Amino acid sequence: MGTKEFLKSCVLLPILSGDKRLNLLFRLKMATFAFINQLMKQMKTPIFILFSFILVHSVFAQQTDIPKYSLENDSLYRDSISTHKMRNVLGRATYYASKFHGRRTANGEIFNNRKMTAAHLKLPFGTFVTVTNLENGRSVEVRVNDRGPHTKAFIIDLSQAAARELGFYGQGVAKVEICYQIAKK
Repeated sequence: MGTKEFLKSCVLLPILSGDKRLNLLFRLKMATFAFINQLMKQMKTPIFILFSFILVHSVFAQQTDIPKYSLENDSLYRDSISTHKMRNVLGRATYYASKFHGRRTANGEIFNNRKMTAAHLKLPFGTFVTVTNLENGRSVEVRVNDRGPHTKAFIIDLSQAAARELGFYGQGVAKVEICYQIAKK
């Protein structure tokens, strides 16, 4: 279509009849919607990436308050882990969600929420840890077979069986004292 034909169809013909004018307005609207539609299709991926980034950032930003005594004891623990004395660390404990039942742990075992096991970031696998709930005095002995918790707000992740024994299964978090001994090699 040439320039003259375009001008004739877009400018002169709508002036002559009302139907043609409506047709031209419809074409302009459709062209505008097509442009906006194309722009929306092109923006879906960047908007999705931006939304994902904001969501992930907000999840990582939701750190719970870290008790001062937890950080102090954790740093003391790191300095003295090579001795074979009994060590006590105060902090908060949580337990595994049900979705982890049947998955592999860091040492290769299949995780079972009905066994007395725990996750700790630095203790060697197989270390037995006595965990005492400071709110009710209950204690339980667990074996470390996984790595975690992956936040400084908690010092140990327990299986659901251990959380039930300690009496905080429905609460999700408990103030605990962990006691362990590492034999010097």
